[in-house]
Amino acid sequence: MGRQRFTPEQIITKLREVDVLVGRGATAVEACRQVGIAEQTLYRWRKEYGGLKVDQARRMKDLERENVRLKKLVADLALDKAILQEASKLTF
Repeated sequence: MGRQRFTPEQIITKLREVDVLVGRGATAVEACRQVGIAEQTLYRWRKEYGGLKVDQARRMKDLERENVRLKKLVADLALDKAILQEASKLTF
């Protein structure tokens, strides 16, 4: 069975559902079971999305994607520069 990916909006909704269930007296394990996630997933999500609102989480994910794209671009440019420097050493 494949792993299901949740959007930041879905994650924040599930975190709020768990908080409501725990507030009503359920344990974290029972709340996770009712929401359909593993307990470890709950703690990982709390660490990453803790007090964020939906729009903040969406913005964070967009910035992370942009950061990855820019890092790849910088790596490609650094490689091109190194190749050109090596080629210029060989021609002289």
